[in-house]
Formats: sequence, C-alpha cells, structure tokens
Amino acid sequence: MIAEIGLASLWLAAALAVLQMLSGALALRASNGERSSLAVYARPAAVVQAGLATLAFLMLLYAFAITDLSIKLVASHSHSLKPFLYKLTGTWGNHEGSMLLWVAVLALSGGLLAAAEKRLPERTMHATLAVQGFVALGFYAFLLLSSNPFERLPVPAAEGVGLNPLLQDIGLALHPPTLYIGYVGLSVAFSLAMGALITRQVTPEFARVMRPWVLGAWVFLTLGITAGSYWAYYELGWGGWWFWDPVENASLMPWLAATALLHSVSVLAARDALRTWTIMLGVLAFSMSMLGTFLVRSGVLTSVHAFAVDPERGTFILILLALYIGGALTIFAFRASSVAEGKRFAATSREGALVFNNVMLSAILAIVLLGTLYPLLTEAFDVRVSVGPPYFNPVGAIFAIPMFLVMAVGPLLRWKSDKPDRIKQELAIIGAILVSITVLVAVLGTYGLLPVLGLALAAALAVAAFLPLRGRKLSRVPTAVWGMVLAHFGVAVALFGMASESAFTQEKLAAMSAGDSTSVGEWSITLDSVDPVAGPNWTALEARVSASRGGEPMRLSPQARNFWAPSQATSEAALLTRWDGQLYAVIGDTAGETADGTQRWQIRVWWKPFVTFIWYGGLLIGLGGVLAIIGRVRSDMRRRIATRLGDARRAELEQLEAAKTAENA
Repeated sequence: MIAEIGLASLWLAAALAVLQMLSGALALRASNGERSSLAVYARPAAVVQAGLATLAFLMLLYAFAITDLSIKLVASHSHSLKPFLYKLTGTWGNHEGSMLLWVAVLALSGGLLAAAEKRLPERTMHATLAVQGFVALGFYAFLLLSSNPFERLPVPAAEGVGLNPLLQDIGLALHPPTLYIGYVGLSVAFSLAMGALITRQVTPEFARVMRPWVLGAWVFLTLGITAGSYWAYYELGWGGWWFWDPVENASLMPWLAATALLHSVSVLAARDALRTWTIMLGVLAFSMSMLGTFLVRSGVLTSVHAFAVDPERGTFILILLALYIGGALTIFAFRASSVAEGKRFAATSREGALVFNNVMLSAILAIVLLGTLYPLLTEAFDVRVSVGPPYFNPVGAIFAIPMFLVMAVGPLLRWKSDKPDRIKQELAIIGAILVSITVLVAVLGTYGLLPVLGLALAAALAVAAFLPLRGRKLSRVPTAVWGMVLAHFGVAVALFGMASESAFTQEKLAAMSAGDSTSVGEWSITLDSVDPVAGPNWTALEARVSASRGGEPMRLSPQARNFWAPSQATSEAALLTRWDGQLYAVIGDTAGETADGTQRWQIRVWWKPFVTFIWYGGLLIGLGGVLAIIGRVRSDMRRRIATRLGDARRAELEQLEAAKTAENA
C-alpha cells in the first residue's frame, strides 16, 4: 500500500496544480467588478497540494527505510545491509527520488506562499499562483509520465543492487536537499516576477515580498555549493575543491544569477529602482536552475555528479525549459515596456555600484555558461574539447577583479548620488592594503599573478567589509546591515582560502613500505603499516601514517575501499586539520617490492595552507544571508505595524471629525 498511497497522492496533487493554475488564470480574466467562481480555490489548492506532495515523499522515504524490494526504485538503489542513514538519504540519491524531493519542496513553497502572504494585491497573487501551478504541473507530469518513483516490480527482488558508494556519505544528507531548496526558492521568485509583470505591478511592495524568497534561495544555494565542494574534496581523493565539472557549474550558474537578483530586488525594495532588471534576473535565475536540471538528468554529461538516465527524460525537461523560459521571455517582451522605469540615480551611487556588479556577475555567468556548453556543442560534430581551469580562471578573473574592487567601495556610497571625495579616506585605506599586500607577497616568493591578486583583494575586502560601521553606534546598526557586513567578510575569507590553496599548496607522491619516511612542506610523514579492515558493507586496505611538525606524531588513516553492494572501489582520503591548513593523504595502488621482498605502496600527501578558509567563508556568507533575512523580516513587520497604527489613528481622527460635524449641525 505504500507505493499506491504515494502514487495516488501525486495524481491528486497534480490535479490540484491544474485547479490552482486555472483558478488563478480565470481570476485574472474576470473584470474588476466581477469575481470568478473558481478564484477562491487558488490558495486552498496550493495548500492542500503541498500536503499531498509531502505525503508522497514521506511514503517513498518509508519505503527506503524498510527496504521495500517490491518497488523498483528501492531495489535499484538500496540494499538490506546498507547502514540505515544511507537507506534514508538514498531516497534522493537517484533520479526519481530526487525529482520527488524537488516537487515536494516546490509544493511546500507554493503552499507557504498561498497561506502566509497577504501583502500582494489580489490580482498579482492570483497571477503568481497561476504561474506556480503551471511550473508544478510540468514537474508532476515529468514524474508521473516519465519518472514514476513508485513503479512496482512484477516479482519483488531477492536483494537490492545498492547505492553508489560515492554517495554513501553524510554529504548526501546535506548537499542535495540544500541545493533543491535553493532551486525551488528561485522558482517562487520566478512566479512572483511573472505575476507582477502580468499585472504590471512591479512595485517596492512586490520587491519586499520577493526579497525573503530570493534571500532564502541564495542562502541555501550558498550552503549547498559549500557542502558539495567539501564533500567532493574529501571523497573523490584528488585533492581539489573545484574542478569546473559541468555539473558543478550547473549549481554555480543559478547562484551567480541569484546573487545579482538579490542585490537588484533590494534596490527595488529600498529605492524603487531597477524594476526591469529585477524581472529579467528573476527569469534568468530560474532559467539557470532549469538548465542545471537538464544537464544533470539528460544523459548528455558523464560526471560523478550526474544521474545516468534515459535521454528521453532529458527531452522532457528540455520541453519544460522551452515552455517555462520561452513563455516567460515572450511575456517579458510584450510587457517590459509597460513597466515604469523607477527612480533614477547617478553612476557614483550605491545603486550604480550594484548595477556595475550585476553586469560583472552576468558576464561571469556567461563565461561559465559558454565553457559548460561549448564541449557539448563541439561533441555534436565529433570534435572533443575539454574546457577547464586554464579557461575559466583567467577569463573569469577579468570580470571578477573589478567586481571585487567595486564590492569593497559600493557599501560606502550613498543612495541616489554621491561624490568619491566624501570617502577618500576609506579609498586610501583600501588602496594601501591592496598595494602593500601585493608587494609583500611578490617579494616573499614566486607565485602566479592570480593568487597574488587574490590575496591582496581578500585583505582589502576583509577590511572594507567593516568600514560601513565606522562612526556608527554598533548597538544601533540594523541586523540586515550586519548580515551584509558578515556576507562580504565571508567573501574575503573564502577568497583568501582559494588564493592560499593555489599559491602555497605542496604535494609529494612517494612509493613507501612500512617504516619509510618522506616530507611535504614542514611535515614529516612516516608509513607505519598497511592493514586490512572491514566496514558494514565494504572492506579496505588502511594505511596508518604518522605525521609530525615539530611535535608529537599524529595519525592519519587513508583507505582504499571495496564495496560489494554495488561492487566498486573508492579512495577515502584522510585529513589532519590545523588552524593554518590541512594535511591531506591518500593511499594508491601497490608500487612493487623492495629488494628484500617488502611490499611498497603509493602514498600521496598534500599540505594545503589555509584551504579550510574556503568553506569557513562559505558558511559566513550563508550566515550573513540568514541575518539579512531576519533583519528584513523585522523591518517589514515594523513597517506593517506602523501602517496599521497609522490607519487606525486616521480612522479615529475621522470619527472625531465626524462627531464634531454632527454636533455643530
């Protein structure tokens, strides 16, 4: 009954998505003096749909928890001997389950929007819910017609195939769900943007409604990308934190668009400017999340991140992409001219700085998009091209460097118009840090241009992040401003980690037998032994390595694992973390024998100074976004309370005036 309940819930949720879409659309067609009889069902349909989609996902989660081998998806991606945590996380460690999680989060977001949002004009809300219903309907159709997660086997399997060993990690519990919540948050922002465009009500109030959704999506995308980067760093055993893999890029592109959208919607909410920018970026951000979905699930990519699925499913998603984005761009083409321009501002203003950085972010997005799609295009003509760091790093830096410079100065500028002379002291501080750090690093060693510039920019950004607090009483600084400061400081911390890892990393590959020693950087490395060990569903050869740096030796235990459900070999890196970096060790294949017959092993060790700052920075950026959400929600609540009090006071004065008029009469 588990599969039947889940499947029935999905069909009912899809029917409610149709009702939500039609009721919202019919409400828009009704004239001002009329009201469609179906209009009242838009909000309830979204709320009930959220419950049904959640129920469907819980049914699949329960099926994986008990290893129901009569369900094809469970038999294909689980195993009765798999640790319980990986049974649960395996629910979304596959194509169908991850899409069901996506749909459940999408429905929950739509239900929350319908139940809680009262600030939008009713027509805009109906248009938004109609668009959200249309988006949800496409994904329900994809699940039910192409990727049914509840398909039964004619005969239950005797045992499951098991989960990909690379996914049997706590990272699977953190990385995909956070990314999906981010993607779905962008779908709500897309629906709000389309709703406001359709009704021609692109106003600051609309932006204040949209902003928490964009902020929330951006925070989850930030945390998801950070978690995914660290997961790949320690799980894949190649020592890198970002490889410009096409599927990595598929998560980065929505983040770049969401970052630009976040700043644009904030300007619209605060200054009633950048109206068209906000709508266009809302469409672009969701377009990038849909493109990422297509790349991961179409079968056009071979990647450790991608789901190997039937290309027909990729065609289905491509059709959805054309419908959603093509339709949105068509509406934008017809309605954009009717959106008022908004308030003007000077180039030397905070708005001007935000627009400049939005252009830079859009340019970086275009570079990543081109580098991701170009190999796919050339492969269609039987020409194989690899696009990697030699393209992405220097070309992206052309736009990233001026973006970081403006990011350091932008928060110091006033809204609407300002003069650089007013902040000449702050500019001098930032310039002095840039020059001094560049010269210092260049004198101390021979490093590449980009790492040197990265270190200098990181130092300047770290100081500049706190300059907006100068002369202010810290207890009175708004929470949202603290969020901005912390997020910008997080960018500096992450940039410092990236530049340090690139500039200072040292690597040693050695063929070692028990008792042999080598060194990397300031560390002395000794291989003590290599022994067989066993886990719940794997066996391994474990190297026991002693590492010391002027003190007591510390133990690292890298493993070469062999899983049996399914059969696959993996490399498990060992990490030793210190405040100034990480020692990273992996064990490779055998390297022959010594003259006396002793076995030798390939041991690869990296010393990566300050590499952990990459992920500390990501966490700080996410925390800054959370503080910004709290601050904006508080601000909006205070504004609504003040409005209500003002309305009540006006009503009271009107009553007194009416009473005086009646008395005089």
